[in-house]
Amino acid sequence: MTSANHHDDPLEPLIAAEFPVAERHIYLNHAAISPWPERTRRALQDFADGITRDGSLHFPEWQDKERQLRERLARLVNAPGPESVALVPNTSAGLSLVAAGLDWRAGDNVVITDSEFPSNRMPWEALADQGVEVREAVCTPAGEADCEANVLGLVDERTRVVSVSSVQFGTGRALDLERIGRELAGTPTAFCVDAIQSLGAFPFDAQAVHADFAAADGHKWLLGPEGLGVFYCAPEWLERLRLHQWGWHMAEPFGDFDARQWEPAPTARRFEPGTPNTPSNHALEASLSLLQEVGVDRVGERIRERVGHLIAGLRDIPDVALISPVDPGRRAGIVTARFGDRTDAVYQALRDAGVQVLPRAGGVRFAPHFYNRLSELDRVLDIIRAA
Repeated sequence: MTSANHHDDPLEPLIAAEFPVAERHIYLNHAAISPWPERTRRALQDFADGITRDGSLHFPEWQDKERQLRERLARLVNAPGPESVALVPNTSAGLSLVAAGLDWRAGDNVVITDSEFPSNRMPWEALADQGVEVREAVCTPAGEADCEANVLGLVDERTRVVSVSSVQFGTGRALDLERIGRELAGTPTAFCVDAIQSLGAFPFDAQAVHADFAAADGHKWLLGPEGLGVFYCAPEWLERLRLHQWGWHMAEPFGDFDARQWEPAPTARRFEPGTPNTPSNHALEASLSLLQEVGVDRVGERIRERVGHLIAGLRDIPDVALISPVDPGRRAGIVTARFGDRTDAVYQALRDAGVQVLPRAGGVRFAPHFYNRLSELDRVLDIIRAA
């Protein structure tokens, strides 16, 4: 299998300028930790240079960068506005805001799937001492189970939350969020989305899928730093989630450190108790500027093209078993495959050749981003054949 020369790609000048990682590796590990674009490195370096030279002199500019980041994140999830997004340390922190913020009663339940990363399982399991049941809907095998029907089939009058991943981290199966959200809309059951394996890779519309809450980290498909993510909270839920953390950053009047009378902010800033992660704010804002410059629709189209290229090539290799769904409507940015009794050998051969992948779901997980060249994927397929 051969691909067109990558110099024919209209994005090649931007890719060459922004992704020096491609000079050293074939990087297919974006479902774990992504390399940073060059502009992100520069943003963090510029921040470090400024605080080293001038201390807090540029504090007003830091606040402006935080505002810009909120605006970019609001556009990314199609929130009603920046007031619906909070900056959180990670996905787990965002989901924990929901788990800790609801008024639970013994006998309540939460519905998740049997394929969740611990971030979207442990916050709910931790409610067991309050008498809350966690129900797991069958979603495996990824290409066969009607996951959405199984999720909805577990919902009853005591279901307080349905919380699912937009894309399953091991198999790469994309869920039909709109189908689930549409069924839950107008019911007492809240809809929560762990969007870490899709946000930045594909368009996500919190309002269209009727999400009450969504959370994602910045260090995967958003091409940003670890330690900073986004939590979306629908406006009608802002004052319904009970708070468990307090501090100067979440209070009104904002910036009045002598005020003895204060209230939680009426926006999602109420979930941010203390000093923000200012260096990462600069880095993530820069990463989002790249994704939004390219356009998330275009990013998604290119990822789908690369995933399709991988799947087609893998299906031509004898004894390869795809764990990920082959149905284009179920694909996301992840392709996981087993190679019979050679799976470990294939993984090692790829690593030895400078291809960054990970073992997941009993196979090898490939996760290309929009900037990966099709010629790189052909090289990967050649390595697999040889192994």
